Amino acid sequence: MAPGASSSVVTPRAAPLRRVAVLLPLSGQRSDLGHILLQAVQLALAGDETLVLDILDTGGTPSGAVTAARLAIENGDGMFLGPLMSPETAAIAPIARVAGIPVLAFTNDATQAQPGVWPLGISPLQQIRRLVAATVGQGHSHFAALLPDSEFGRVMSEALQTAALEAGLSQPIIQTHMPGMSAVTVAVRDMADYGGRRGPVDARIKALKADPTPEARRQILELQKSPIPPPPFDVLLLADTGDELQEIAAVLPYYDVDRSAVQVLGPSLWSERASGAWALSGAWYAAPDASIREGFAQNYTARFGAAPPVIADVAFDAALIARFVASSGDDYRIALTQSSGFVGTDGLVALSTNGAVHRGLAVFKIDRSGPSQVEPAPNLVGTKGF
Repeated sequence: MAPGASSSVVTPRAAPLRRVAVLLPLSGQRSDLGHILLQAVQLALAGDETLVLDILDTGGTPSGAVTAARLAIENGDGMFLGPLMSPETAAIAPIARVAGIPVLAFTNDATQAQPGVWPLGISPLQQIRRLVAATVGQGHSHFAALLPDSEFGRVMSEALQTAALEAGLSQPIIQTHMPGMSAVTVAVRDMADYGGRRGPVDARIKALKADPTPEARRQILELQKSPIPPPPFDVLLLADTGDELQEIAAVLPYYDVDRSAVQVLGPSLWSERASGAWALSGAWYAAPDASIREGFAQNYTARFGAAPPVIADVAFDAALIARFVASSGDDYRIALTQSSGFVGTDGLVALSTNGAVHRGLAVFKIDRSGPSQVEPAPNLVGTKGF
């Protein structure tokens, strides 16, 4: 089983699972997404005569989620699918825990994980764990990150520090930057320790310039042409997109960050051409193997007339897990945290008793012509990359 198990778990209900509550924003600002996720759930349970769906509207707010959760408990529901957002999940977690009801939330906020609550969205931590495993397997061991001074940047920073600690690596170098070319330039220079690497060379050249001999001039020419020592890292995590990412790509070589020796990593957002990641040819990101979801996407499109967004995968898989639990005959804890995990629309997923969610992601490399797969997604719990 995936690491991090805890002895403190949600108390399973004795009765078999027969009713499942779907907690979604069916009104309010995110109602369009809520209806898409509901369709994914309904598609997963099509033809199933075991489970009864109790569809409840959260309104997209924590208070609405609490009201929906309490109504679900009154209705006798044995599992929650949803809610969508992190604040909603945090609001219903204590209610579900007291009632002994497991929650398969759709958020990707890994901090919401706790016994009985599993955030099923693909998180930065899952991506970074996979990338750390892949780069360590290639012989890299010194990590750094240049990240925007934003909430996403902070999440990526925490994910890298956690993954490095789990892998037994030294503490990564973390550097943040504000928007703008000047801020990016300063951040890259500091992160790469350009002054410390170049300083001794410049000092030696300055000293030699005081010597008018031909030998001194020869040494100066050699020093000017010789490379400076490499930066104190061989893996660099970035998280920017668009113009900021283009600026970083332009500044890195100026401060002698040789990308033939430094493996650049980034978020799954880089799979989109609009991210601007094509400027970093050879960079890696981790994401599900898109070929695995083709069947789901085709079925969803045929039934509802439009292709499903990626987040619909999470709702579909949550419903499939609920379907499995209902038919397994085991108590909730055993069924949900089975050691073999589940094969879902986005690949292998395993749930730990402490709420942690582990995923089997593929690793992709960016080329100007598009991404190519570097390492496949693992298909067994405990194998390389999982």
